[in-house]
Amino acid sequence: MMPICRTRRLDWRSPALGIVMTLMAIPQPVFAHGGEIEVGDSVKGPVSLSAAQATAIGLTLGTADFRPLAEVLTLNGEIQLLVERQAQVSARISGQVTALYVQLGEPVKAGERLARIQARLVGDPPPSVDVSSPKGGIVDAVNVSVGQSIEPASPLFQISDRSQVNMVARVYEEDLGKIRLGQEARIRTLSYPEKIFTAKVTLIGPTLDPASRTAVVWFRLANPDGLLKPNLFAKAAVVLKHNAAALAVANSGILEANGEKFVFVKQADQYNRVDIATGLSDDEYTEVTDGVVPGDEVVLQGNRELYTLWLTGGGKRDGAAAAPAQPAGNAQKPPK
Repeated sequence: MMPICRTRRLDWRSPALGIVMTLMAIPQPVFAHGGEIEVGDSVKGPVSLSAAQATAIGLTLGTADFRPLAEVLTLNGEIQLLVERQAQVSARISGQVTALYVQLGEPVKAGERLARIQARLVGDPPPSVDVSSPKGGIVDAVNVSVGQSIEPASPLFQISDRSQVNMVARVYEEDLGKIRLGQEARIRTLSYPEKIFTAKVTLIGPTLDPASRTAVVWFRLANPDGLLKPNLFAKAAVVLKHNAAALAVANSGILEANGEKFVFVKQADQYNRVDIATGLSDDEYTEVTDGVVPGDEVVLQGNRELYTLWLTGGGKRDGAAAAPAQPAGNAQKPPK
């Protein structure tokens, strides 16, 4: 005989509801797809919530839908300037700096004057020459000051063209075979977490570091606004496979427990646990190959609280909002 799934009423004094409110007050660790949770294997039931109760736990929904999706390999690295787009500026004469026309960090154009040098030659006054920038870019270094004596080939300035930069990352030995020249990648930085920079693999290091068992990978990306600065930490999501129309849900909607992946799907005022099978996954969405259909409303936030209620057998809608737990001695009476 099949077990019967029963639901029971949850009111403001319900121990199950108290568990939910307690969990809401405790910071939850963040894991891939919502985190691994240890649970039992008893039969559970759907969860019913009123609109006020859903608001109380911050419940939000997303729709299972078709979208382009790619399997990615995530690599950590940092932004570096291109060597061929940097220039060391020096003078061909010895003399004394009499004027500086730029400051550290300023943008300059090709041919723009940077400093004036008074030569150590006979004359009244001695002849002076201007030092100009060989290319457009940013003044990365100013190595002289007014009144300073210089010699030929002394490094005076460093100019860098940052319209393109590299991200340099390391890939572990077991993943090295997945990387190919020309592969596309999405670059994210801590400084601009909502902005995605597109890049391509331009070089795979010829040697493997024997200590870390990693190889270096270079990604070339455009930097027209100059947002990407040297040494910024960055993450590269290297695209390994494409699916132009994958049925997918946001990663935040997927939970894992006892080796199973599942989501909570809204049906009327109930939220049902649905076990799923997954395919491709990137840093935002995961392909669902079994378990949901296009248009299903999947819980993206508040699903951990729903899971706690689901473990207790669910709760029947009673029309009362989930009230925050009150400190001892200040308990409020339920609304009449």
